[in-house]
Amino acid sequence: QVQLVESGGGSVQAGGSLRLSCAASEVTRMMGWFRQAPGKEREGVARIWVGSPNYADSVAGRFTISTDLARNLVYLEMNSLNPEDTALYYCAADRVYRRLDMPDTWAYWGQGTQVTVSS
Repeated sequence: QVQLVESGGGSVQAGGSLRLSCAASEVTRMMGWFRQAPGKEREGVARIWVGSPNYADSVAGRFTISTDLARNLVYLEMNSLNPEDTALYYCAADRVYRRLDMPDTWAYWGQGTQVTVSS
């Protein structure tokens, strides 16, 4: 079992930045960030597979996923935020390769941290 606890969410104006953190009981080979806005399905944002990152088109160039293996942390640096980024952001993990467009296949999830971007 992998425990995940997100932090760093908050309210920010459009164009601003936030850094989300995920404290993991262990950083597995497959780590990711997802988000879910009200009335919408959970959406994959970024993942990192054995150190190699991958991003959804909607955030590529604005978001950066990274890990601190010494501290068992996973980060999501978010820049140039816009109101469409408003959502509950979740950290997820698995021990095998998973796709961003298949959130239901991921094994471990945190409780989420809210990000609200105002215009």
